[in-house]
Amino acid sequence: MPQPLFLARHAETVFNRARRMQGNAAMTPLTLAGARQADAMGAALAAHLRETGEPVPALWSSPAPRALQTAAIIADHLGIDWFAVRQDPRLREIEVGHWTGRDYAEIIASEGPIIDEERRLFRMPIPGGEHYADIAARLADWVAEARGAPAIAISHGMTARVLRGLLVGGAAYHGVPIAEDVPQGSVVRIADGAERLILTGGGAVGPRVA
Repeated sequence: MPQPLFLARHAETVFNRARRMQGNAAMTPLTLAGARQADAMGAALAAHLRETGEPVPALWSSPAPRALQTAAIIADHLGIDWFAVRQDPRLREIEVGHWTGRDYAEIIASEGPIIDEERRLFRMPIPGGEHYADIAARLADWVAEARGAPAIAISHGMTARVLRGLLVGGAAYHGVPIAEDVPQGSVVRIADGAERLILTGGGAVGPRVA
C-alpha cells in the first residue's frame, strides 16, 4: 500500500444536503459549506506536510465531480498541478443502481429498512448496484497498483470505510472488514497498519450521504 496514504472523504454536496442518494451517475456539486470543508482539508494537509517535512504525495481521486472538486481545492493548497491528479474509478463510491438520485425517505418507504442504523451501513446488496465485497475487490486492486509510493486519495464515505477496513482493520460486515465512520471533510493518515486523523471534518456521517 502507499506509505503513507492520506485518505480524504469528499466535502458536502447538494445531494447530501437534500438527503438524496448520489452513487456515481448523478451530478452532485459541492455546496458552499462543502467548498469550505475542502479548503480546510487542503489547509490541514499543507500544514501537516510543512510540520513533518514529508514530501507532497501524488494526488489520486475518484472521478466523481464532487471528489474532483474537492481534489482541485486540495491541489491548490499543495501546489499540485491539477492535470497531474490521477483519476481512478476504483476509488468511486458504492454503486447505488436503481436508487440513484432518489430521496432516502422515498426509498425506505418503498423498500423497507435499508440501513443498519448501528453500523451505519446498507443492510443488503443494492438493486442494480454493489455491496461491500464488490468495493473491497476493486480497492484491493488499486492498492496493489499504487504500491508503496506516498499518496493522497480523495474518495467517498462508504468506499473509504472499506479501504480503511482493508488497511487497518474493522469489524466484519457481510464478510468484509469495515472501519468506523468519519464525517465528510475528514482526512486520515494511514501508515504501517495504523491510522491517525489529520482533520475531523464538519460534515455529515452515515449511509445517508452515499
